[in-house]
Order: sequence, then C-alpha cells, then structure tokens
Amino acid sequence: MKVNLDAVGTTSGPFERSWTSKDALLYAVGVGAGAEDPLSELAFTTENSIGVTQQVLPTFAVIIGSGGPNLSAVGEIDMANLVHGEQAFELDDAIPTSGTLSVTTTITGIYDKGSGMVIAYESVGVDPETGQRRVRTRSSAFIRGAGGFGGDRGPSGPRNVPPEREPDHVVTYRTREDQALIYRLSGDRNPLHSDPEFAKRAGFPRPILHGLCTYGFTGRALLHTLCNSDAARFRSMEGRFSKPVFPGESLTISMWLEGDSSAVFTTKNAAGETVLSEGRCTFVPASAH
Repeated sequence: MKVNLDAVGTTSGPFERSWTSKDALLYAVGVGAGAEDPLSELAFTTENSIGVTQQVLPTFAVIIGSGGPNLSAVGEIDMANLVHGEQAFELDDAIPTSGTLSVTTTITGIYDKGSGMVIAYESVGVDPETGQRRVRTRSSAFIRGAGGFGGDRGPSGPRNVPPEREPDHVVTYRTREDQALIYRLSGDRNPLHSDPEFAKRAGFPRPILHGLCTYGFTGRALLHTLCNSDAARFRSMEGRFSKPVFPGESLTISMWLEGDSSAVFTTKNAAGETVLSEGRCTFVPASAH
C-alpha cells in the first residue's frame, strides 16, 4: 500500500452531531447499563422514573464528539484490517440529554509500527451557535499489515503504568452474547462486529465486540466507583485497546488512585489478559463538587 504522509494535518468536517434522550438511553444499554444493577443505573437507562433525573454516560462523548477522519487521503485501506488502537476524550461539563455539536477532525499523525500502520486523529466538538468547545476526542486506528513503509514509529514506551500494589477498586461486569448487536445501533455498523463471514476474513473466529463498547463498560465502572455515579464530576478518560473482546466475556476493571482527582486503570478478560491498557481518568474530587 502506498502511504501519503502529507495527509497529516488534513481536516474533515465540520460534521453535525445531534442526539436525543433516546440516543443516550440506547447507548447506555449498549454498554451494559442496567444489566448488573438496574436500580443504581436508572438515571442512565430511563427518562421518566419517579425522583430520578436522566443523566448521560460520559463515554457517550466518543459517539457525539468524534468525526470521521479522511482515511482516503492516507491511501487505499482495507477496512477488514482496521482495528481501534487508542481512545481518549475530555469533557468540560456533563453531556446534556439532547443537543447538537459541530465536529471537526484532523489527522495528527501517521506512524510505521512495522507490523502495521497507526493513523492518529483528533476531533473537537463545539456548540454550533457559540463556538464554545464542549468535547475533545483523540483516537488512533491500527491498520494491520500496512507497516514497513519507512515512516516514523511515533510515540512509544509505557504510559499510565499501575503501581506495584493491589488496586484500590475492582469491578467486574459481564457482557451479553448479543452485546455487539445492541451497541452497533449507536452508529458503528462495521460488519466485523456482526457478520461471522466478515469476521473470519479479518482473522477472527467470530464477530468481536466493538472496542468502544469495552471502553463504555470500563467508563461505567470508573463513573460509579470514582464519581459516585455523578456524570458532572467525570472529566477525561484514555486507554489503549490491547486485545479483542468477544461478546459474552466478562470484564474486570482495576483502579489505582492518584491523589483525589485521577486514577490509572486496566481492563482484563476472564483469562486475566489485558484488553484495555494504559488507562487513566480524571474527575472532580467530591470535596470540590
């Protein structure tokens, strides 16, 4: 594949991202909300429960705050070889139950990892009327087999390494066998997550769970554990997808506090393999809220 390194800096958009209360509720169910503890998650899965005000899961930011990068500017990419590499987002405040953002996306880097190519990009979502920034997301896509073109390897080395002690908090959730079929209704219709034949062509025995679904499960654990389920306290989250997850697998999220406003975390499957690594989140301390 011929790689166009001049694609760095290419901007796409602005894209309009609008959502309703129903979209936020569907996303919450898509990342497992209500399955483990329905009563504690009523605020995220219902809009008409007595005495409960609807909230939006902070990780919904990756849905409303992301725009498609202009991958064609990089070269001819086989989408069957594309997997999500990293994901991060920053929020200035809680996400409202409905609204509109104007999102612009910029390719920020193209890196040669030998076994594949990494395309990094950043999206900024602003209020279309005021221009005020509401959300920023950073993502990377790993294109298997597209490396070896002689480019810069890019940033490397461990980040957000957990300390050598027992975690401060551990939460385990189980995904549903049909989790990917629910999550895809929030917008990512990549057949890698639903079509057995497409998954086999991509080298997997069956469809895999969306990386951002695993990300959403993890975000729920962080929100409920570190922010007492208050979405207004959640500020940022980042992590690297290190191994695929299959629908039906359990996810264990371990958290290590760094002071009173941040934590590092990892997410592992039932076999103890890390599926989301180099994780870090920040939040508003309870004393300051």
